[in-house]
Amino acid sequence: MTPRIAHTGLNVTDLDRSLAFYRDVLGFALLVEGKEGDQRWAMLGEAGGAPLVTLWQQAQGAYDSGRPGLHHLAFTVDSAERVREYEAALREYGAKFAHEGVVAHREGGTSGGIFFHDPDGIRLEISAPLGPDGAPAPHDSAPTCGFF
Repeated sequence: MTPRIAHTGLNVTDLDRSLAFYRDVLGFALLVEGKEGDQRWAMLGEAGGAPLVTLWQQAQGAYDSGRPGLHHLAFTVDSAERVREYEAALREYGAKFAHEGVVAHREGGTSGGIFFHDPDGIRLEISAPLGPDGAPAPHDSAPTCGFF
């Protein structure tokens, strides 16, 4: 058996701000929260489930896409309508988007989503496997998630 991702840990600059984003905007449940010296952390996921995202308050500055490490974190939902609901909530929050609206993963593809940044600039994606038929693809040959 090959390893599977158990959860993704993200370094953040302000745990309270990040908790508000991941919990209140994206809908993750706060599973547990703790403190180690000056550093705080929180595990988020589905209520009663395993952690999916762990936030670690130990970063300074903004996310740097030009350095080795996390490229982006992708979430999936069951429908393009649900993607659009998240898009509306993220726009109300004031999130920065990489593309306008729901875009296809590739030219002519049937899957697609939204590409945006969290409060620290970490690149995120929410997509659905079906539904954004006819949506544009921002890149001709590379997957949409590759360069944003």
